[in-house]
Amino acid sequence: MTYKLHSLSSEQERSLNEGRLLPVMEQFYTIQGEGFNSGKAAYFIRIGGCDVGCHWCDVKESWDANLHPLTLSETLLTEVLQYKAQSVVITGGEPLIYNLSYLTAILKKEGIETFIETSGAYQLSGTWDWVCLSPKKTMAPLNAIYEKAHELKIIVHNKHDLIWAEEQAQQVGKTCYLFLQPEWSKHAQVLPLLIDYVKEHPRWMISLQTHKYMHIP
Repeated sequence: MTYKLHSLSSEQERSLNEGRLLPVMEQFYTIQGEGFNSGKAAYFIRIGGCDVGCHWCDVKESWDANLHPLTLSETLLTEVLQYKAQSVVITGGEPLIYNLSYLTAILKKEGIETFIETSGAYQLSGTWDWVCLSPKKTMAPLNAIYEKAHELKIIVHNKHDLIWAEEQAQQVGKTCYLFLQPEWSKHAQVLPLLIDYVKEHPRWMISLQTHKYMHIP
């Protein structure tokens, strides 16, 4: 693990490296709001810690992992099992800063589907039913993750991001779904651009943050 938390005991650091402890910012049962799985019920686990540094990030409070309590993976599983969730979405921050093999193993043992949303800047760990790769210009994905992506989701802040999107699309597999998503603070300006672009380049689809329109977490 390259992202360091402060003031950990040797036992805590070992458990963190094993994925038995994770810094969790929040967890909740909701409706997936964007991308391929939009509209499905899912339990979200948002892990703290990110050094990718997107200036438009709407969860900057997740960046410093030291602000969020270390939580046992078994505790997370117990919370998930209180609901009717059939899938769990691991997001961040950048969740792949941490070893997610242990958490996904205990979730899979309970028959729960595992989804991840990642920038791809760190090595893929864990067992996943769905990998949403959302690469960022500030810290490009590792080459190995492109072939694992089921979905490529590019956040579009300006017209140049469409050039970046095409560059990224060249590196994923042929069966990977391609999504363009307007950055929320500029969605009114960007969405017309995306509508025109997708009409001209129909292999792409538009992803909207429907949870924000529905006013749900």
